[in-house]
Amino acid sequence: MFGNYLDGEFGNGGGVSAFPDLERHKPATPERSAEGRRKYRTIWISDIHLGTKGCNADLLVDFLDSVDCETMYLVGDIIDGWRLKKKFYWPDAHNDIVWRIMKRAKRGTRVVYIPGNHDEMFRQFTGLNFGGIEIRRAAFHDTADGRRLMVLHGDEFDAVMLSHRWLAFVGDALYHFMMGVNHWVNAVRRRLDLPYWSLSKMAKHKVKNAVEFIGKYEEVVARAAGERGVDGVVCGHIHTAEHRMFTHDGKRIEYWNDGDWVEGCNALVEHADGRMEILHWPEEVARREERMRQADSAIAQAA
Repeated sequence: MFGNYLDGEFGNGGGVSAFPDLERHKPATPERSAEGRRKYRTIWISDIHLGTKGCNADLLVDFLDSVDCETMYLVGDIIDGWRLKKKFYWPDAHNDIVWRIMKRAKRGTRVVYIPGNHDEMFRQFTGLNFGGIEIRRAAFHDTADGRRLMVLHGDEFDAVMLSHRWLAFVGDALYHFMMGVNHWVNAVRRRLDLPYWSLSKMAKHKVKNAVEFIGKYEEVVARAAGERGVDGVVCGHIHTAEHRMFTHDGKRIEYWNDGDWVEGCNALVEHADGRMEILHWPEEVARREERMRQADSAIAQAA
């Protein structure tokens, strides 16, 4: 999917040959059996930022091995071209994610890739299909219960991106510094058997300017959806999973943000009946591990 382009764009001297060829390569972490996977009609994920140390690849691999769907939307910033241009970083776990997505497409899942600002180099391929993965600038999705949703990354509505692109790059550098700190904080938490915790997520909820920016962004995106006559919008970009309702010209507009796989590790899913839900995967993993501990304890007591 990405190998040939990255070889020319970033010139890592052959390292991209590790990108998965489904016919010849197997993932470093074997794919778990499909038995027992949760079934969804649609899944939206974005802001994975492959090619950075901040990407929570292990959690995303766990998520992909735990779910199945009819349609999957990759809502931008899947690969972080900004960081890869500065320094090439691509561990096996990032291959495993690409391999799983491509394998999903080969098995019949409709996969729609909407590039964002960090992987904007793929926007030139809009309208094409690579390995069963459709590349689109934006998309429209009809839910099982009849709602029509606009799907886009969302950087189109970021005032910083539109007016001060240089400031966006400065902010990106500061953000990745914070992610480095977050990495070490969580390494210590793992040793203490504590769950994953996001420093950046906490900061965004505490800092007044960040809260105001997020609120304004959500309002602007929802208004754009209303102007296009749809029932709602799904986006990413700001790394803040959220569901809100807005009103435009007397019509209720749904705003959904599917979060990210750097901080919150979230996905947006649609159930078979059209009901939508944001999954916070670290919490899902914690609940699963607690159920396993309880089951093991019950078995030990019964013995």
